[in-house]
Amino acid sequence: MMFDPILSASLAVHIHLVAAVLALVLGPVAIYRKRRDWVHKGVGRTWVGVMVVVAVSGLFIPAQVLPLIGMFGPIHIFSVWVFLTLTTGVRAILRGDVARHRAAMQALYWQGLGIAGVLTLLPGRQLNAVLFGGSEEIGVWVIVGVVGVAALIFGLRRGRNLAARRGRNPIS
Repeated sequence: MMFDPILSASLAVHIHLVAAVLALVLGPVAIYRKRRDWVHKGVGRTWVGVMVVVAVSGLFIPAQVLPLIGMFGPIHIFSVWVFLTLTTGVRAILRGDVARHRAAMQALYWQGLGIAGVLTLLPGRQLNAVLFGGSEEIGVWVIVGVVGVAALIFGLRRGRNLAARRGRNPIS
C-alpha cells in the first residue's frame, strides 16, 4: 500500500474519507441493532450527521473518472442520493413510519456507501492507487468479485424469502 495519493490529497478528500469510514462503522450499529433504544437513536443521529458530511465533502472532490460538467461526474449523483434518502428516512420516522424509515436507511447504507465505496476501486481513483499501487486493474477484479458475491448473497436471500412465503423449506 502506498498512502501518498491520500496524504497529498485535498482537505475535502481527508474529511470525506474519515466521514465515510465512520459511516461504514456506525451504520450497522444504527441500522441492524435489534433494540430501538437510546443507543440506536444516538448512533443513528450521529450516522445521519456523518452521512451529511460524506455527501457535502464529496461535492468538493473533483471527478477524476468521467468528469461531465466542470468538476462533477456521475459519482456526484451519490451526494444527491444521500440528501434525498436521508430526508426520506428522517421524515418517515418523524411521522412514525418505521418500515419506511428502516428501508430508506438500509438502502442508503448499502447503495450510498456500498456501491460508492466499491466504485472507489476503479482505476484512476485515489483509493485504487493507495490499495493497489501500480496494478490499478486489480481494482476492477475486486469490483467484479464483490458484485459477484453480493449477487450470490442477495439471490440466496431472495430464494429463501420466496420459499418461506410459499410455505416451503428453502433448503430442500
